[in-house]
Amino acid sequence: MTEIVFTVEEDPSGGFVAHAAGAAIHTQGDTIDELREAVCDAVKCHFEDSQRPRLIWLHYVRDEVIAA
Repeated sequence: MTEIVFTVEEDPSGGFVAHAAGAAIHTQGDTIDELREAVCDAVKCHFEDSQRPRLIWLHYVRDEVIAA
């Protein structure tokens, strides 16, 4: 695996959560910077050095509600 993709969403209770596609990795952070660090740490913990993805993609999902 050379890449891994995380879906990032705002947590209703504050901060951000990230879930990896194709791997059982979930993490969170109070800020985007904290989330980036948590994602990197989670990937390092989840994969052996030889299997670790070289690139981590963060896909930000943001919902917006507009009154009609």
